[in-house]
Amino acid sequence: MLQAPPGAGKTTAVPPAILDAGLVPGRILMLEPRRLAARAAAERIAAQCGEGVGGAVGYRIRGEARVSRATRIEIVTEGILARMIQADPALEGVGCVVFDEFHERSLDADLGLALVLEARAAIRPDLMVVVMSATLDAAPVAALMGGAPVVTAQGRAHPVETHWLPRPLRADARTEVEAAALTLRALEEMPAGTVLVFLPGEAEIRRTEAALRPRLPPGCATAPLYGAMDLAAQRAALAPAAVGRRVVLATAIAETSLTIPGVTAVVDAGLARRARFDPGSGMARLVTERVTRAEADQRRGRAGRVAPGRCYRMWSRGEEGGLAPFPPPEIEATDLAGLALELALWGGDPGTMAFLTPPPAPALAAARALLADLGALDDAGRITPHGRAMAVLPLHPRLAHMLLRAGAAAAPLAALLADRDPLRGAAPDLGLRLEALAKPGPAAHRPTVDRIRDEARRLARRLPAEGPELSPAQMAALAYPDRIGLRRPGDAPRWVLSGGKGVAMAAGLALSGERLIVVTDTDGDPREAQVRQAAPIPEADLRAVLADRIRWHDICAWQPQQGRVRATRQERLGALVLAERPWAEAPPEALARAALDGLRQAGLPWTPAARRLARRAALCRAADDALPDLSEPALLAGGALLPHLGRARSLADLRALDLHAILQSLLGRDALRRIDALAPAAFATPLGRAVPIDYDGETPAIAVRVQEMFGVARHPTVGARRLPLRITLLSPGSRPVQVTSDLPGFWAASYAEVRRDLRGRYPRHPWPENPTEALPTLRTKPRGP
Repeated sequence: MLQAPPGAGKTTAVPPAILDAGLVPGRILMLEPRRLAARAAAERIAAQCGEGVGGAVGYRIRGEARVSRATRIEIVTEGILARMIQADPALEGVGCVVFDEFHERSLDADLGLALVLEARAAIRPDLMVVVMSATLDAAPVAALMGGAPVVTAQGRAHPVETHWLPRPLRADARTEVEAAALTLRALEEMPAGTVLVFLPGEAEIRRTEAALRPRLPPGCATAPLYGAMDLAAQRAALAPAAVGRRVVLATAIAETSLTIPGVTAVVDAGLARRARFDPGSGMARLVTERVTRAEADQRRGRAGRVAPGRCYRMWSRGEEGGLAPFPPPEIEATDLAGLALELALWGGDPGTMAFLTPPPAPALAAARALLADLGALDDAGRITPHGRAMAVLPLHPRLAHMLLRAGAAAAPLAALLADRDPLRGAAPDLGLRLEALAKPGPAAHRPTVDRIRDEARRLARRLPAEGPELSPAQMAALAYPDRIGLRRPGDAPRWVLSGGKGVAMAAGLALSGERLIVVTDTDGDPREAQVRQAAPIPEADLRAVLADRIRWHDICAWQPQQGRVRATRQERLGALVLAERPWAEAPPEALARAALDGLRQAGLPWTPAARRLARRAALCRAADDALPDLSEPALLAGGALLPHLGRARSLADLRALDLHAILQSLLGRDALRRIDALAPAAFATPLGRAVPIDYDGETPAIAVRVQEMFGVARHPTVGARRLPLRITLLSPGSRPVQVTSDLPGFWAASYAEVRRDLRGRYPRHPWPENPTEALPTLRTKPRGP
């Protein structure tokens, strides 16, 4: 594990040092995160060795290789290593694998290290593994490598003076305006050298360049640098300035590996663009976020390679403490379909493999489900022959599946969907992009078009020329069977996707009126994504390629808007209903279950009698588990109500249910007798009058006149636990005079005072001194002569 700061020379020094020291036989593989970095590193190392690329030093990237039998140091992009080790787990002829810039924590680097360490442990114990990083905490990586030694080098970087904004930017500040202002300041304060400006993407680079050009000093030029540029433009940005000074406007591609000559000042806009994948929707989106401290340090280090430099940060010093320490590992935030396919091909268990960050279980499960849906995995999760063929193609599994099913004719579409949009900002019609590949217009991004064409030719050569005659939309449907959109009713152009999510599109576009579309790209909004690329597809074409996914379903469901049960037979593609007809033969149980769903939404039609019975049952159930639970949640959660819902079809039918009779039926005669004995519906007074017991409160309660309780020496109770009734004692005029749960205590203590008061107000009623020995009565005393 080699740890050294940015600019220390790891990339160009370590592989030749290993080679010159004779530490390993065979080739030295060094992994770089980007194609531009791999090509540039090979050229620099070859130049140091005094020879051209393709001799002792070569490189291999997707679609391009400059190696020979004499090659001893081979620079490859990280994805190439997976293909090499899957084809040859022993890595015959390779003596050392060097992981450069591991702190970027790309998915391919994490996978590559896990595969290499497993192969080393099983069959290649002699294989040297070197992991190099500028900012990553080295200890966890060294531990992952079985306790590998950690070598720390300080490098020979020049001091870099850091400048922050005096205060945070306003919320409405424009990135390109502020970046241009800082760049002009850097040019003024640093009279020599190149100014390297870090911006999140191409759009910001173009806008900043436009803002700068009229204000640049004489003899100063601008040079953009981002991944989608053609090779010639990239080389121009990396070459020394011919005359005068330069401002290089770059994305994060310039953070690591690449050497831009003469940089003495860095302007950091403090933003990074990252992909975020939502396993729930199966869609990814690019988000612009604040840089982390590690990324800011990497960028700052670019200014101190050739001379003392300055770094101008587009945030305040106080804001720096709020920056996250490191960027999130790609494995935590990206689509794991490709990783899942590689693991299935390898036959490895991610739980036991040497991943610095294990793949998140939900995202990995979603990836495996997609692979199974595409036929790459069998029911046991093992890779199928189709999956093996998919893994060989340098494409996302969706596109590899499409290419294998549709043949070489789908190569242009596969290359198009795998790359950036050549008509960025244009209408979302996929057909426009395919036309631009055939005949690029002024709106097309020519470097992207050329790159897509080259990749399409490479892909086509790997497949038989013959194949089924499919339209581009049919090809896209093979890759995205979960993104077939059916237009929702209404004027707004909105579609529900076969995978269950929703998408929308601006009104007035060529596709906005289409009934069925295949969505190939969105902005990734998890609520309702905006369509960025799609193709219309006639239903007949859709049925021709996805017939095996279209099935009839018998649906019996409660319709909340209509307030009734609806039984239909639906022809569906995932969540899409392509055709529908009535289901006249729906079985009673299915109808009853749908009605039960209606009850769950509307609530049970309680009556006072039904609620009282349920509460009496609950009181008794505390000591008798055999009694059924008649609470509303229990009744609605189970199927006890189903036999009573066979004729219910509408909300009116549900409201007319005799719930009291249903509860009596659920209890049965024996249970009702036990309830009547333990928790009777009424209390019989000494006069034989039935007084209803109120079970609504915490304690069962009755209201009765004081005189009617004369002679009662024991307090009445109910329930298995003999709960005392809460008695509200009433005056002869039915006004409450006392509430008690201890009648003997009332007679002994409070009755005397109550008696004095009631005798004065009701003199014609009997008020005995000893109520426990008196007879109960509701009568008044007879009138005198």
